Amino acid sequence: MRDVNIRALVLFGDGINCERETALALTHSGAEARVIHINDLLAEPKLMRNYDLLAIPGGFSFGDELGSGKLLSLKIKKGLMSEFEYFVKERKPIIGICNGFQVLVKLGLLRESKSGERLSLMANESGSFINSWADLIVEENTKCKWINAKKLSGLSLPIRHGEGNLTARQGMNPDVLKSLEESGNIVLRYKEDVNGSLGQIAGICSDDGLIFGLMPHPEANYFKATSKRQHINDSPFEKDSGAHFFDTIIDYLKRELDHV
Repeated sequence: MRDVNIRALVLFGDGINCERETALALTHSGAEARVIHINDLLAEPKLMRNYDLLAIPGGFSFGDELGSGKLLSLKIKKGLMSEFEYFVKERKPIIGICNGFQVLVKLGLLRESKSGERLSLMANESGSFINSWADLIVEENTKCKWINAKKLSGLSLPIRHGEGNLTARQGMNPDVLKSLEESGNIVLRYKEDVNGSLGQIAGICSDDGLIFGLMPHPEANYFKATSKRQHINDSPFEKDSGAHFFDTIIDYLKRELDHV
């Protein structure tokens, strides 16, 4: 039996700018988080095998040139894709937040389950960058291992993106949305239409529930100090709703690794 010590790899470099907040969230949830530059991984790809969890944080990789997440995903495909595939094969969880979500979609690690049709994240329907809070709905039938739908309600998280409009390559196909709903791949929806996303989807997961991509930033609402709704009696370092995602996946991994 392995000593349960969760090791989290947090990617940074090339314009990613939320790595410290993400690493802090994972640390406070009980993991040993290490921030590693992508160039160091490219120099030694098998470093990834030392970790139980991978986080691709938000930011503006390569300044969003040629589309958000596109150049970073190409860099990963060229030098790290075999290790990413090994990571997935070993059933190790991955989270992609905002820009990280865009990267996961472009890597093909998040796609519609039944028809196999590729999903894409396009420019917001408004044509402008969004920087605000979004009220969210948790899908009750989600298979995502990063969330416990029964324990989370009244969720509100910050969003800040220019390309968060989730769509299918063939457009707003109702069959794609129905398939996502039935298969449990949808994790979060916006209460209101904020960016034109298919079915107001804010986050989706892989078929095994271990790969989770979302546009909102849970790491930015880990503590009450950064809550949308602050109360005078709140302790600033009390956990807020964003902590749920990190706590849940660390608890899941500890249970799984306890039997290894």
